[in-house]
Amino acid sequence: MGKTSIRYPSIAGRVISPDVAPYIIAELSANHMGDLNRALLMVKAAADAGADAVKLQTYDPDKITMDCDGDDFQLKGGLWDGQSYHALYTDAMTPKEWHKPLFDYAADLGVTMFSSPFDLDAVDFLETLNVPAYKIASFEIVDLALIKKAAATGKPLIMSTGLAVPEEIEDALEAARSAGAVDIMLLHCISAYPTPPAAMNLITIKDMEKRYGVPIGLSDHTLTEAVPVAATALGAQVIEKHFTLSRSDGGADAAFSLEPDEFKRMADAVRIAHAAIGEARYGPVDAEQGSMQSRRSLYIAKTLSAGHTLKAGDIACVRPGFGLKPKHLEALIGQTLQQDVTKGQATNWAMVQPK
Repeated sequence: MGKTSIRYPSIAGRVISPDVAPYIIAELSANHMGDLNRALLMVKAAADAGADAVKLQTYDPDKITMDCDGDDFQLKGGLWDGQSYHALYTDAMTPKEWHKPLFDYAADLGVTMFSSPFDLDAVDFLETLNVPAYKIASFEIVDLALIKKAAATGKPLIMSTGLAVPEEIEDALEAARSAGAVDIMLLHCISAYPTPPAAMNLITIKDMEKRYGVPIGLSDHTLTEAVPVAATALGAQVIEKHFTLSRSDGGADAAFSLEPDEFKRMADAVRIAHAAIGEARYGPVDAEQGSMQSRRSLYIAKTLSAGHTLKAGDIACVRPGFGLKPKHLEALIGQTLQQDVTKGQATNWAMVQPK
C-alpha cells in the first residue's frame, strides 16, 4: 500500500501531527483493582503526570470470551498463568456504571477520556458518552466487524498492531475505511507483558508510515523511558503506556505499568525529545550565539609598525573568535601592514595593504 498524503487528525481539539509533541495516553486497564475510588485517583494522577488522555477498556466478559472449563480457555504461562479467560476478564473489567463518573471527572480535570471497545454493544454504549475517539486493541485487530462498528461512528480510530502481520493490518485498514473512517492511526506494538526493550524493533515505525500512509504511534509495554523517547525520535506521534498508582499494590496489568513519577518522567522526556528533534539546519542557533567568541581566529602576536611585512610568527591562531578566520592565515602572510598594530589585536583586512 503506497504512501499518500497523510491526514493528521485531532482528538477533542488536540492536534496529532509531527509538528507537536506526541499525544500521550495513560491506559488504566485493570489496575483500578475493582475499586471506583482508586480508578478516580488514577485519573487524577495520570493527568498530573502529563497524560493528554486517559483510556479505559469497555467490555462484558461474556462477550469477550466464554465461561468455560475447557483447556482452550485456560491461560498458560506469563502473568496470568493458571487463570481462565473468563475469570481474568471478570476481575479486570471496568463496570459500565463507572464510565460516566470517570468521564465526568476527567472532563472536570481537563483531560480527555476515551476507551477501547471489545464488542459491538460496547461501541453503542460508548456513543452515549460521546467519546472523542476509539482505540482497537492489538488482539482485536482481526475483529473486522468491531473495527467497522467503531469506524462507522466517524470518530478518530487508533489501532494497535501487536501480533499482526501486514495482511492483517491491511485488512483492518480496509475494514475501517470501508465503514467511513477517515482519521486513522496505527500503533506499533509488541504484545508481550512486559516487553523486553530489545524486542521492540522500533525502526518498524518508519516502515509503517511509508507502508500505510497514516500517522504512526507506539503502544509500549516496556518499563523504560528510553523506548518512548527513541520512538519519538523515529516519528511516533502517539505514545500509549499502561498506568498504575503502585505496582506493588497488584492489579492484573500492574507488572507492565508505570507509576505516576515514572509516567511523568517518561512524558517529560518524550516532550523534550520532540522539541530537540527540530529541523535540519546548519550554522549557529540562537542558543549558540554566546559561544561564537570562543572559536579560534587570527590575532596579532607582536607589536608591529606600519610598513612591516607579515611573516610566520607575527600572527597567532587563538581564541577568541573576533579576528579573521584561521583559513585566511596564508593570505595574510606576506601582506604589508598599513597601520601600527599591537599584540593581542584582532586581525582584519583593513590593517594590511592590498596586493
